[in-house]
Amino acid sequence: MKREHVDEGKEIQKRTGKTFYLATRFLPKRVRHATHVLYAFFRIADEVVDDADGVSPPDQRAELESLRAQALGEAEPEDPVLEAFQELKTQYGIDDEEVDEFVDAMATDITKSHYETYADLESYMRGSAAAVGVMMTAIMEPEMEEAALPHAVKLGEAFQLTNFLRDVREDILGRDRIYLPQETLREYGVPNEDIETLEYTDSFARAMAHELERAEELYRDGVAGIRYLPEDCQLPVLLAAVLYAEHHALIREQEYDVLSSEPSLSTTRKLWCVAKTRWHWHWNRDPEAVFQRVSAVPTAEPGTEPDLHSHEPGDSVPTQ
Repeated sequence: MKREHVDEGKEIQKRTGKTFYLATRFLPKRVRHATHVLYAFFRIADEVVDDADGVSPPDQRAELESLRAQALGEAEPEDPVLEAFQELKTQYGIDDEEVDEFVDAMATDITKSHYETYADLESYMRGSAAAVGVMMTAIMEPEMEEAALPHAVKLGEAFQLTNFLRDVREDILGRDRIYLPQETLREYGVPNEDIETLEYTDSFARAMAHELERAEELYRDGVAGIRYLPEDCQLPVLLAAVLYAEHHALIREQEYDVLSSEPSLSTTRKLWCVAKTRWHWHWNRDPEAVFQRVSAVPTAEPGTEPDLHSHEPGDSVPTQ
């Protein structure tokens, strides 16, 4: 990959994915450069459907199909990132199926705005998140790839579900989408109208708490596979998990009210997460043990109804 193409990907990631970019900085160069390109490709495709004001659904589909053809090497790349992605895909043997899964998921966002069941949402995340985890695993080149992949899929889904829970307000205001499963909303008595009008209720808080627990089980499963990654990639992936999961602490601090304001990690809080994770990693190279010690994910077994007014302490964290 040409240096200028990697730099283009880096700038896109730095501008649009600050949390993941921070963790990416700790990757070894051989993986970091490829990650910049991967992230930029994901972002370019995502923006076709997320920043589509005034663009008709057929035009969005046509643009995604053009991106698919370029990514698969079936068309000449029109963008430095796509040129670099073609080279990366060949170098690391990324399957066409993973690219198709991802682009198909992006196409789903053109017309689909609700998901009836969690199984439906999980099917969507197979492309939007799990395929990302599979491609990231490919560029790390672990010796025990078959052991690592199922956990990478779960960790990708965990990141995606955290994003959905963090971005409820943004998704309804900017895209008219609700990613919380309709079955969960019905179970807790939350009509779509409450979300559409940004009306926070105790019922909404309970629904959010339920989905937060679901995401946290995905984190536990995902982090369990970090041990199968190359040693120089384990800490950066662990950092990404800790940083994403830290949004859960913010959500709980807001008593699950993500409708009034979107939780956002301050730079100070991110750096504190990095510092405490690196400190514990220095003394204990067990990813699961460190994650349990420093992350916002509770160590208690899931399945009990959460206390809506409790916070998960972990290490004390600056609020600004």
